[in-house]
Amino acid sequence: MTAARRPARDEQAVSSYVERLGDTLTDAGMPRLASRVFAQLLADDDGRMTAAELTDRLEVSPAAISGAVRYLTQTALIGKERTRGSRRDVYVVQADAWHGAMLSRDRVLAQLEAGMRSGVDAVGGTATPAGRRLQLSVAFLEFLAERLGALEDEWSERRSQITDSWPAGA
Repeated sequence: MTAARRPARDEQAVSSYVERLGDTLTDAGMPRLASRVFAQLLADDDGRMTAAELTDRLEVSPAAISGAVRYLTQTALIGKERTRGSRRDVYVVQADAWHGAMLSRDRVLAQLEAGMRSGVDAVGGTATPAGRRLQLSVAFLEFLAERLGALEDEWSERRSQITDSWPAGA
């Protein structure tokens, strides 16, 4: 197969895949329609779709799509762009969507850590059961932040190993 020739997509198989992945993401805790929208964007060749395209492909209302993309943009799993000269938003999933979402979570974890840390003294410090629970939570979040930093470095190297053999622009 040459670079110019791509294998044919089986749209029925893609649709089935989107539903299966959507179910898996829903089971993991993501809202149902957000799961389907994310799966659809991942399965789309260029990872870019308008709300109208998502509405058509997933056979749901525009209002439902609006709520789903709001959730996905807030969690940094997708981005929103405006096509030049148009008033239409285009929703975009990056090739490394999970990476961006995890970095976003890292910021949330730091906020949680700071909030819990301030509670330790408020409840009487580690001399109290509540203070010990909060301190243990703070320690866990500190540990998690350290590990995420190390994972970030490891992932950068691993991602390069994976993508180095891909065609330019893939």
